[in-house]
Amino acid sequence: MPSVTSPLRTGLIGAGIGPSLSPALHEREAGELGLECRYERFDLDVLGLGPADVGGLLARARGEGLVGVNVTHPVKQAVIAHLDELSADAAAIGAVNTVVFTAGRAVGHNTDWSGFRDGLLDGLPDAARTRVVLLGAGGAGAAVAHALLRLEVGTVVVLDTDAARARALADDLVARAGPGRAEARPATEAADALAGADGLVHATPVGMADHPGLPLPAELLRPELWVADIVYRPLETVLLHHARARGCRTLDGGRMAVHQAAEAFRLFTGLAPDPARMRRHLLELVAPGPGREGSRVA
Repeated sequence: MPSVTSPLRTGLIGAGIGPSLSPALHEREAGELGLECRYERFDLDVLGLGPADVGGLLARARGEGLVGVNVTHPVKQAVIAHLDELSADAAAIGAVNTVVFTAGRAVGHNTDWSGFRDGLLDGLPDAARTRVVLLGAGGAGAAVAHALLRLEVGTVVVLDTDAARARALADDLVARAGPGRAEARPATEAADALAGADGLVHATPVGMADHPGLPLPAELLRPELWVADIVYRPLETVLLHHARARGCRTLDGGRMAVHQAAEAFRLFTGLAPDPARMRRHLLELVAPGPGREGSRVA
């Protein structure tokens, strides 16, 4: 665990990360705990670099004295080759979003999965979890799927427009958790998949400002279904709007964003952040205003 010094220096490596709220969330929480935090952006687009350059950026951040970095699209998998160690959860998911520099080693973690888990337990603690449909089998979907397994969901039904990707994720979940714990269905079978489900988790970009729309027909949403979205800008996605209108209990993506940031902060500092306070900060930061675009967790 890194020693806590002030100013605390952390950062984010990724592409198009200008709108990310991670800097503000980390800096505000550090201030509440009596620390100065400098959370820096290493934007591949601004630097004219690609995913293959993540190793150099990691070395730069380490050499400049940062205690660790968050990593986001498109380097959550590429960064693994440049790490000395992976947490068990990051290894299982096959993706890293937090790197801690400690004792001369770069250790990779994944706080996306625990962010979703803690957000669900925080926002919908009594939600039924016998059968849950996961819409989206990409990197975010893999982290959510891991969380659903750890939450002891009976069966995770994976839907994706890429049938092969859905099957690959479902097969991985079964290999780790046992027969019957996951299955893949074509996205065209969403109606059948949702008919017997307790909940729906949406883990695709649809609903963000640059991907507007609804990821599935609103008529498939029924009052008995709980609906979670990982998009947090806007908090009120079209999906959640329709779900609430149809009587569903809902969970916005802000809770996952806050809890993944809180766990990353704890890994960087060894200190215990206050997720409730961080959520208040997030709600201030995502309040409607000019130039504020939609985002998933970053």
